[in-house]
Amino acid sequence: MPGPVTSASSAGCHRLLREYDARCVTTTAEIRELWGDAAPGTTVGGATDPDRSRVLDALSSRSARPVLELSRRSGLAPERIGALLGLLKLDGIVTRVESGWRKRPDGERRG
Repeated sequence: MPGPVTSASSAGCHRLLREYDARCVTTTAEIRELWGDAAPGTTVGGATDPDRSRVLDALSSRSARPVLELSRRSGLAPERIGALLGLLKLDGIVTRVESGWRKRPDGERRG
């Protein structure tokens, strides 16, 4: 996320925006818009994203699980888990706590 134009730590973000036509996104809807995917976040090319489903199946709403445990349960690489958790967090489906990640109970979900 770009910061103040006066901050040296924001210089890289500002350069990407200025020189490489980078896009600043803040929601999964904006990411889907860039991908050209008008469907909700659970679909990829019109079909349910199997990786997303695997991560959701590996998660619990009662106890938090670390990324490596989610990787073991889902069979996906930890890097892929991290990317999917980021999208799920933006959608308000998961939350990060000190001991890992968990599903948000339906009553806590945004949207």
